[in-house]
Amino acid sequence: MTHELLTIVPRKHEGDMLFLYGDEGAERNLPLNKKETAAVRQRRERGKDFLMVFDRLPHRLYLLSFDSEQPAPEVQEQLRRKAAALLPMLEEGRVESLAVSGEGVLPEEVMAFVEGLELADYRFDRYLTKDTYHIDHLVIDASFVKPDELEASRRLWNRIKWCREWVNLPVQDLNAERFADELQSVAADLENVKCTVMDKRQIESLRMGGLLAVNRGSVDEPRFVVLEYNGLSGKSTGRGRAAVAGQPICLVGKGVMYDTGGLNIKPDDYMCEMKSDMAGAATMASVLFAAADNALPIHLVALLPLTDNRPGFNAYAADDILTMYDGTTVEVVNTDAEGRLILADAIAYAAKNYNPSLIVDAATLTGAAVRAISTFGIAAMQQGAENPLTMMKLVGNQVYERLVEFPMWKEYGEMLKSDFADLRNCGTTPQAGTITAGKFLAHFAGEVPYIHLDIAGVAYFSKPQPPYRTGASGYGVRLLYAFLQMQYKD
Repeated sequence: MTHELLTIVPRKHEGDMLFLYGDEGAERNLPLNKKETAAVRQRRERGKDFLMVFDRLPHRLYLLSFDSEQPAPEVQEQLRRKAAALLPMLEEGRVESLAVSGEGVLPEEVMAFVEGLELADYRFDRYLTKDTYHIDHLVIDASFVKPDELEASRRLWNRIKWCREWVNLPVQDLNAERFADELQSVAADLENVKCTVMDKRQIESLRMGGLLAVNRGSVDEPRFVVLEYNGLSGKSTGRGRAAVAGQPICLVGKGVMYDTGGLNIKPDDYMCEMKSDMAGAATMASVLFAAADNALPIHLVALLPLTDNRPGFNAYAADDILTMYDGTTVEVVNTDAEGRLILADAIAYAAKNYNPSLIVDAATLTGAAVRAISTFGIAAMQQGAENPLTMMKLVGNQVYERLVEFPMWKEYGEMLKSDFADLRNCGTTPQAGTITAGKFLAHFAGEVPYIHLDIAGVAYFSKPQPPYRTGASGYGVRLLYAFLQMQYKD
């Protein structure tokens, strides 16, 4: 989809147009005749949320009415979802170019609708042999957005698109090695981004016992990718403490390219959609790339352990005891709790080598998170990072990628004690599975402020959840990007 900013005169526009209407005070400026205006007024008396279509042969005017008096984040999310609901109508009319304007609306409301179109228009169609419908061209009324603001949003949307594409790709076409190669290729085209790819021999030299163990059942070698973006050079450090100190924020992403469960193999259809178990890695890479695209004045390091989890060869087994990167020993009680093992090595590596101000991980980690809060948000925990997580929750409410904070009480640590090693990789009971997973990972952050984001419920949807189609969502990229903007805003 291409974007163009133009001064639009709605009454004179020739072409298909979406017109947003949020405030009755703007009724006199609707691009309608008296009869049509009366119909809209009558319809709003029954409820403000509706879509009416008016023929302007050979084009159409789509008038989208909404309730602008609701809380701003809810209004904007409803506009994203309404954009998704509009797409089937545009497809039916084979609309290739659409203008977007409005009256009685705020710029952020217009941009929320445009963002909804972007998110909804994406579909994973590279394997389909027939062409699929997409909006080719979007013309946005220049009175609502500045060119630099649109360009920054467009770059962010592009990174979300590629995050979704990576997560949707089957492992046959995107294993650890190929994903590492893709990340390296993208990094090479970006200013101030360095990419380091470590192969199996280098991972062995680092003694990353978690990553190596999970990889033992696979024919494909693991990779450990480190992306670094430093946007602080020659720029104001803003008001952020970390920026002043020169410490980076480390983003750690779970990169299990496919998860069979290992020897604790997944039952029934639980193995379906397990190509999405690397969504954390795709998310964190996309956040860093978006920051680089828009030259945010921050220092970021993304650490991405990549492997699949298979039951073949000399696969690691329950009762194995692993020695992790930081020397911690871990008793394996379930090989399907593999994500926390590869994340633990990466978190410990970040804490030791980068002196970060904050470590944030994202992972499709536990089914317990989905059972707790369904597919409407992210389960979050923190250790020594109360203020950053509070900020992240506020930002999440604004962009409508919401967080639910779970406790990290010391009693949960008791559930991870082992008779034979320093830790178990699962709790002693099935209860509090999401929390014990986060508690396990927090051990490896040490004294570094740490936030854990379990994105299991939102990274991949089994059925459409507007504005997203079935498949990968890129959920979390907008949240973390907005969080970084708030942390280091000039």
